[in-house]
Amino acid sequence: MLTPEKLLERSDQTAKVLAHARLLMRLAQCFAAAAPPGLAEHARVVNYRLGTIVIHAENGAVAAKLRQISPRLQDSFVKIGLECNQIEVKVQPRQNLDQSTTSRVKPLSALSAQTVRACAERLPPGSPLAQALQRLLARAVIRE
Repeated sequence: MLTPEKLLERSDQTAKVLAHARLLMRLAQCFAAAAPPGLAEHARVVNYRLGTIVIHAENGAVAAKLRQISPRLQDSFVKIGLECNQIEVKVQPRQNLDQSTTSRVKPLSALSAQTVRACAERLPPGSPLAQALQRLLARAVIRE
């Protein structure tokens, strides 16, 4: 039975991609072992080409620290038998897929709307909180 890996190895093109993916996984493991734990979780190895290892850091502080320890990281990559002439560190925040990109208007129940309205009416007229509550009610979708 052919596994997906064996199918990919059959073609020259996909075999090269598979070999590069395996190399990147090996580099990621080496990086995780060599970098300080607090730093390793905020950066990742993303590419290797012509002796240059490319690492993406989540923010500038992590990138600066990685640049400081790059000679030590280079030594650890060389120890696993890899040609490593340079480590290139770039700031590239991870994408948060759980974060909502658009806001949605959530409906208020009739009872909640009534409570907010009563609260706004008890506040002094023209107060910022009363105005904010009135705007909330004006934009809200009220469920009956």
